[in-house]
Amino acid sequence: MAIKFQYNKTSLNNLGKQLKVRQKALPTLQNKESALRIEVRKAKDYSEKLVADLEASMREYDYLAALWNEFEPSLISITDVDLITAKVAGVKVPELKDIHYEIHEFNAFAKPAWYADGVRILEELTRLGIESEVYQYKCRILDYQRKKTTQKVNLYEKVQIPGYQEAIRKIKRYMEDEENLSKASSKIVKERHALEEEEEMQ
Repeated sequence: MAIKFQYNKTSLNNLGKQLKVRQKALPTLQNKESALRIEVRKAKDYSEKLVADLEASMREYDYLAALWNEFEPSLISITDVDLITAKVAGVKVPELKDIHYEIHEFNAFAKPAWYADGVRILEELTRLGIESEVYQYKCRILDYQRKKTTQKVNLYEKVQIPGYQEAIRKIKRYMEDEENLSKASSKIVKERHALEEEEEMQ
């Protein structure tokens, strides 16, 4: 990225301000990036744990497989899922607050005794499945923001800060050269005047 500048004090001051802004923001961005990296790992680990828990629960209830054929799926349904917005390392992410189920009444005397357990098992399995989905989504959001923050850190660290420093160096060198040339030319003019005066006096 080429930094546009002019060889004057105004440009030098503007570049100095821009450089300070980036140097001040860089540590904050680096902290945010490392915090997001940690949060992505935590969200991913927890999501994987939920998937493993779901699979373990499904295996645990394998022995009931034959009984599920008797179960009426319409007994329980999900009516709503409450999500709240939380902030993690300055990023808004969804979090599962509650799952609303509608459980239809059934005659406990006419239906098998395990129906109540079946409803509880389905609640547990759906909660694990939905929470896992929410965490996977949360993980994607955090990872996207981490990538954006990493790009900004790299832009500041590897491109803009060195670019501004180089531009400032060039302007300062140019202004010093101008000043030296100005001093040298005024010295030459003084010496010439002094010689002319000496010649006039002779």
